[in-house]
Amino acid sequence: MTITAECHLILFRPEGRIDLQSGMALSEKMAKVIPNPNQLWVIDLAKVDFMDSSGLVPLVKGLTVARQSGCRLVICNVQAPVRLILEITQLDSVIAIFNTYEEILSSLTNQTLTISE
Repeated sequence: MTITAECHLILFRPEGRIDLQSGMALSEKMAKVIPNPNQLWVIDLAKVDFMDSSGLVPLVKGLTVARQSGCRLVICNVQAPVRLILEITQLDSVIAIFNTYEEILSSLTNQTLTISE
């Protein structure tokens, strides 16, 4: 018997600024997702050019929910101003950051778990 556990991907693509108001909107969208074990939550920040400290709240909330549910949360396409706030707060040491979305997809093909009996 072979059992294969595949990762289901949930993609969030915020745009513009992530501040208090837009951060709350992102938190609300993330809260609507019903987490299932082995899901991969990806926050693609390609179109985010600014994030203040209140914008970190949805990332931390999402990370907490994901971990409690057996999911994994990663971010990608981080612009320089956003990367700076992640580095200053050391959130970059807690959340995996990928350079591109494609890099995440290629890492998924290497992480499929197959159990043979």
